[in-house]
Amino acid sequence: MIIEILTLFPEMFQGVAGSSILARAQEAGHLTLRVRDIRDYTTDKHRVADDAPYGGGPGMVMKPEPIAAAFDAVAADHPGVSLRRVYLSPQGRVWNQRLAEEYAKLPGFVLLCGHYEGVDERIRHLFIDDEVSLGDFVLTGGEIPAMAVLDSVVRLLPGVLGNEESLISESFGPWGLLDYPHYTRPPEFRGLAVPEILLSGHHKRIEEWRRLEALKRTLARRPDLLTEKTRARLTDAERALLDSLLNSAG
Repeated sequence: MIIEILTLFPEMFQGVAGSSILARAQEAGHLTLRVRDIRDYTTDKHRVADDAPYGGGPGMVMKPEPIAAAFDAVAADHPGVSLRRVYLSPQGRVWNQRLAEEYAKLPGFVLLCGHYEGVDERIRHLFIDDEVSLGDFVLTGGEIPAMAVLDSVVRLLPGVLGNEESLISESFGPWGLLDYPHYTRPPEFRGLAVPEILLSGHHKRIEEWRRLEALKRTLARRPDLLTEKTRARLTDAERALLDSLLNSAG
């Protein structure tokens, strides 16, 4: 199996990748693992990999260019190999043993570790095949989830565990919604443009757009989060909008 990891903090993986089952899997030829520093794919002398979000707001957003270049480099290094491209995100499918077993059957995958406010939304559209989360809590970045995914999948590969019979017996923000899409420079990237509303400077309309996108995304990806408690946090207009979305979806 081939596993590639894209991160701003490659040093975090040194101990994990070189120890225990992961080390043995590599030594035995069951696993080809590479950790890539996203900053190696920047083009400026300061190796800048993040920028302020369009539309304002706290934090920074990971820029699309170095991430795209890293994905392109992975593809060039593994021609003809279909690697699933995965973003570690609180907005993804919750990781569990069923997903670990699904991933263990793949020829390989690429794990993108987010940081700050996340990645530019266009990376999701252009590259990401799947998003996975460890659960409904927030971590500083995607590195720890990547380690969990890495470990839980590799141990399922044939020949990795000394006693494979052991496998048989083994047994969200203040709104309560998923996050809205984030964008940063440039205003157009590989044919995808930043939504005009985020360039308008109209902060009230930007906030309304973000709430609408958060509602849409939550309804599409995690409708179980739309509890009565969550609805109570919404304004009357937002509850009416949610009801409208539910009616159109059903």
